[in-house]
Amino acid sequence: MKSKFALKLTNMAHTLGRSNRALLMAATLGVTLVAAPLAQAQAPVKIGFVSTERILRDSQPARAAQAKIDSEFKRRDDELQSLSEKLRSEAQKFDKDAPALSEADRIKRQRQLADLDSDLQRKRREFQEDFNRRRNEEFSSIVDKADAAIQKIADTQGYDLIIQDAVTVSPRVDITDEVLKALGG
Repeated sequence: MKSKFALKLTNMAHTLGRSNRALLMAATLGVTLVAAPLAQAQAPVKIGFVSTERILRDSQPARAAQAKIDSEFKRRDDELQSLSEKLRSEAQKFDKDAPALSEADRIKRQRQLADLDSDLQRKRREFQEDFNRRRNEEFSSIVDKADAAIQKIADTQGYDLIIQDAVTVSPRVDITDEVLKALGG
């Protein structure tokens, strides 16, 4: 089909005068430039989807990292629970004893409870910050491994585009299970 088209253009060029040849060549070039991207756009695009949430929740490295973090922070979490229980029991004891206490003793115990509550809140904040920092450290290496696995799958299976975290996804483009297998879980 292209050879017939080119032949017709050549015949038209011969029949036209020299001044019109330049115009015809420009038109041919323009048609070629427009037609080439259209031919490429008709090639099928292979798209995949990966659920980052599932990777960070269900992969073997993620489960191992979560268990490691939980064991590292268990002692501090138990201390916070103990401190919280102490505050609760002290507050209940204060509520029960408050009517019989003198004004000075009541104010003193209220300050002690407020100090204990402030200490508990500070320790909870520190715990949460340390926990989040440690979790981010562990999970950043998992994200790097997952990215490498996704890239390998894309290269070997010829994906043009792999999307993470979409609003809606057809199961036929979801390659999360393949990435989980590549990560060992």
